[in-house]
Amino acid sequence: MTGVLAFAISGASAAVVRWTGNIETASTGVLTNRPKKVTPTDPSAGEPVNLLLMGSDSREGANVNIGGAADGGERSDTTILLHISGDRTRVEAVSIPRDTTVDIPSCVTAGGATTAPLYAQKFNAAFAAGALAGGDTASGALCAMQTVEALTGVFLDGFMVIDFQGFQRMIDAVGGVELCIEEEIDAPEANDLHLEPGVQPLNGKLALDYARARKGVGDGSDLSRIGRQQELLAALVRTVLSADTLANPTKTLSFVDAVTSSMTMDDETAQLDNLTGLAYSLRGLSPDAVTFLTVPNTPDPANPAANVVWTEEAGLLWENIKHDRPIDHDPAAASASPSATDGTSAASGASASPSAPDGETIDSTASPSTDDVKEAGTDPFTGADTTAVCG
Repeated sequence: MTGVLAFAISGASAAVVRWTGNIETASTGVLTNRPKKVTPTDPSAGEPVNLLLMGSDSREGANVNIGGAADGGERSDTTILLHISGDRTRVEAVSIPRDTTVDIPSCVTAGGATTAPLYAQKFNAAFAAGALAGGDTASGALCAMQTVEALTGVFLDGFMVIDFQGFQRMIDAVGGVELCIEEEIDAPEANDLHLEPGVQPLNGKLALDYARARKGVGDGSDLSRIGRQQELLAALVRTVLSADTLANPTKTLSFVDAVTSSMTMDDETAQLDNLTGLAYSLRGLSPDAVTFLTVPNTPDPANPAANVVWTEEAGLLWENIKHDRPIDHDPAAASASPSATDGTSAASGASASPSAPDGETIDSTASPSTDDVKEAGTDPFTGADTTAVCG
């Protein structure tokens, strides 16, 4: 979106048309009984937008050389509900653990077929079931989308799915990202990933291996991996929002071209007017306005070693997103806290965190106090917060 913004403002409409032409689209028209919403093509529309972002492990085409051969099928081990506030001052990226035990409803595929409901399954089985029944990525995304709506009560405006190749290319397009690696990483099963402690530059291949790695990194859990993915995405946000990227047409064009050429998106979101209108309304966004968090969860009593279930706090999170409230809004304290009303622009976790000036990145080598360091994957944090400390 940021890349689209840069060229939409400069009037490079031909480039934007080219990018939207790259995107494989699928209609959500097969889904019935859905509320009508105002498409946010106008910056003053005031409508919140909820998109489901997914990383596909498809091995088709060049992806087999990146991810290796698979047993067939297609899964989404990374799923994020992206909430863009109606006033365009907040973005919340909520990671949904793939190992959440859920019931999956009967889903409608892109071709109009239906899947059988599934019970007590891992969340990522929704994408796999849809992709298997429909025979394409779009059907997997639609089933994941319908499952999230059934679980949360949050209406989703659309979806975006990116594959291995697209993720790797978009990191390379901005010249890579820098991350603070606190402990040595040795993950043979992640393409022999090895990183020394310290601030490390990651190119596309290293970033993808880092995002996918589990064994040999942290405690080896999917929750730990989610935290690292959030840190990586926060670094990408800072890099893309920096003046070095936005003021560089070649870098911006390369970034958006990389993303759109490996993306499947619903047809409404992919429309040129919708992309540029939403992008333009987000032109003032800074890293401290983008909050990353994970759905509150606890080990599944029925399978504590492998799965998690959502806690009661998750219900409040979804209610706040549904009503376009900040994620830390507490209804019980609303009357006593003027900042906890609908429409306030404070992002969770941002009040005590210094924001980075526009065009600057966060200094990963700084040594903040322990109280200032957020734990990615556990604590909500913004693109301006410190989640790792390198000496």
